[in-house]
Amino acid sequence: MYVLIGGVGRMGSDLAKTLIHMGHTIAAVDTDAVACQYAREKIGVMAFEGSAVNTTVLLEAGIRKANAVIATLQEDALNLALVTLCKHYGVPQIIVRMSDRDFAEPYQLAGATHIISTTELAINRVINAIEYPQVDAMMHFEQGQIEVLKLSIPQKCSIVGRSVAEIAQDYRFPAGTLIIGYQAHPQENLNIPNGSTILESGSTILAVTKPELVRQLIDFMGLCSP
Repeated sequence: MYVLIGGVGRMGSDLAKTLIHMGHTIAAVDTDAVACQYAREKIGVMAFEGSAVNTTVLLEAGIRKANAVIATLQEDALNLALVTLCKHYGVPQIIVRMSDRDFAEPYQLAGATHIISTTELAINRVINAIEYPQVDAMMHFEQGQIEVLKLSIPQKCSIVGRSVAEIAQDYRFPAGTLIIGYQAHPQENLNIPNGSTILESGSTILAVTKPELVRQLIDFMGLCSP
């Protein structure tokens, strides 16, 4: 994909590195000449010095052929202007970093396809770490109606050696919860398990559940005590 990033500060630079590693072609626009030079020489992106809300600069950077644009400018007002221009030029995916929650609706109206609130993400991570220290990672979907949890299975655990089907049939396993991912070892790929998949010690699972069932699921995993 051809991805255009508006702003190559810390977040923009890290995104560019990751996307290049994934095989995407990256262009970036920033008013900071030093940031652009760093992006060219150290990251390997096509960096264009100038304003990301200047149509001349955007056209030079290839906005007409962009499959996606990521707006990571410092101010929401600038990001909103960039989203509007992306919509005008027919960019299929318009991803924006939002700092102020008041911009959520304007971003939607302007045509943003994905709105990422960095503040809310950070707050959620902190709250999850406090409330559910047993959970390696947690993601919210559909305004928090669905939770996806990443859980490690300790070395000594009562469910080690049991199949996914056996666990699902255990009365203590919360109804409606599904195990959707399984990684036997950190060096192996994450796979989609089936009923016959046997859980090994030291492995990791991904489970999807309802918010009100998170504690019950953790309590069930709490059976995994030495």
